[in-house]
Amino acid sequence: MSKKYPAEKPSGHHPMTRILKNLMIGAAIAVSVGCATKQEPVTVAFFGDQGLSEDARAVLQMVIEEGAGIVLHQGDLDYADDPVAWDAMITEELGADFPYFVSIGNHDSRAWDGPDGYQAKMQARLDRVEGANCSGNLGIKAACTYDGLFFILSAAGWVPREPDNPEHIAFIREQLAESDAAWEICSWHMNMTEMQLGRKRDAVGWGPYRACREAGAIIVTGHEHSYSRTHLMDSFETQSIASTSSTLMIEDGKSFVAVVGTGGQEVRPQRRSGDWWASIYTSSQDALAGALFCTFRADGESDKARCYFKNIAGEIIDQFELKKVSP
Repeated sequence: MSKKYPAEKPSGHHPMTRILKNLMIGAAIAVSVGCATKQEPVTVAFFGDQGLSEDARAVLQMVIEEGAGIVLHQGDLDYADDPVAWDAMITEELGADFPYFVSIGNHDSRAWDGPDGYQAKMQARLDRVEGANCSGNLGIKAACTYDGLFFILSAAGWVPREPDNPEHIAFIREQLAESDAAWEICSWHMNMTEMQLGRKRDAVGWGPYRACREAGAIIVTGHEHSYSRTHLMDSFETQSIASTSSTLMIEDGKSFVAVVGTGGQEVRPQRRSGDWWASIYTSSQDALAGALFCTFRADGESDKARCYFKNIAGEIIDQFELKKVSP
């Protein structure tokens, strides 16, 4: 039986007016539904070991050229203990309110604190960024959210100078457990010897790496002045490879490490190797300064990211995709 509808009452409007109105409502609903389902991508630029050189400025200029909306800096800012000059460079190249998140490096400590220190400069910058929210000791033991992403900014291995500091490990575990973000990133400066290609000693301890991996968080560090990226790993301490695919299936217990110490300082040679490295780019490979760029929510998919390392000459050195696997 067909459903009966009450007869329409005369409105006094021309029928075409009603048709146009209905079309406009339909279009509005379609736009609304599209906005509700489609998630806009956001690109993050990763690098550390910067300085105040022309190469450092060239890396910052790449941030704009590549359409990045966030910088996540892995420490060692200007090597000159000059927060005013460093902040001025960032403002000149990116603007006064560009979202810029920093983890302290070993060359930042002497000018970190105080009203004109690096930490104060970063806090003032983030105060101007709508939607940026950080808790904890900024750049040392902090958790931040911005544009749907979650960052741990840690001083693991440096403040204090001891491996496997229990307070850092506990903080990382607690914050990641509370996060409901689709993508989580652990950022710090220091290394473990097997997680870099130079001569850096064990500083961080495996605990912070393990805490991030077990929560399915990406790990990005600096300190060694080169670029390198591991395969997907299910253990960093034993260098156990879970997959060598260029699509990394990130999930609880499986992640990767990228070392991006190419922010502008002189690049160093390769001193180590291992089959767990998916990409190696040092002065032994004639490396130039550059940055790792990752676009999260790629193609409007919340669980997809597309990443590449690009140098200041415009060359793509490494490309890979990430897929977040739900627990």
